[in-house]
Amino acid sequence: MRLKLRLKSVSGDRFSINYNHPLSSAIYLLLKFGSKEFASYLHDVGYPSGGKTYKLFTFALSFKKFTIENGLFKLNDPECYLHISSPLIEEFVKNFLIGTFERTQFYLSSRDHEIKFSIEQAELIPEPHYRTTMKLKLLSPMVLSKVIESEAGTKQYYLRPGDTDDINRVLSENLKNKYQVLTNSVINDGRVEIEWDGEYLRRKKTVTKKITINEHNLARIDVIGIQAPFSITGSPELIRTGYQCGFGEKNSMGMGMAEVIR
Repeated sequence: MRLKLRLKSVSGDRFSINYNHPLSSAIYLLLKFGSKEFASYLHDVGYPSGGKTYKLFTFALSFKKFTIENGLFKLNDPECYLHISSPLIEEFVKNFLIGTFERTQFYLSSRDHEIKFSIEQAELIPEPHYRTTMKLKLLSPMVLSKVIESEAGTKQYYLRPGDTDDINRVLSENLKNKYQVLTNSVINDGRVEIEWDGEYLRRKKTVTKKITINEHNLARIDVIGIQAPFSITGSPELIRTGYQCGFGEKNSMGMGMAEVIR
């Protein structure tokens, strides 16, 4: 299930471009008002599958008018939108909505800047019809990675648009793991393939974005994601899983949220 929240900044107009971690924290806080137990379980434990743990939700922010100055978003219009999605209707969506009624404002804070948003409206977005081939655009970067060998040992390499075979392999495994968590079953037709919009890639100088998580903390992490329209072909069940949970990694940090190109 997918929600679209209309937000309005009521105090401050600047916040870090690396807002993912503080916004994820704000979402957990709202979720806690619905169920402290579930919010704690999701944050601290999550859902294991294939040797990894999944939180089974994703989100993205979109803005009406903004500029970027010195690593900060500056809102030139106070209205913006929080898109949030999860297949966990009873556990996540219901409790999150309770939180938005209980606490109608939240903060995004970084070391030197803070902005306060009020939640003006929540809208339920209808589910699309899932097919074997769909065209999607990313509301937030898709993060996919693999472990490679280097002179210093092993390291994590974030996939770029040209890493076609690895992208399809890693994304298929990612979606199959999430599907197994949701259904407690293994999907036989377990592969998807994506094709980036070639014209979009030619127009843009770059479609990769570096996002820093926990930017003012010793545990900071730099991740690289891809943000470009794409076509996806494969099992409709896996495509639905990606649409609802997020495609790729770091979904609970606001990565991999996509919408259908109409």
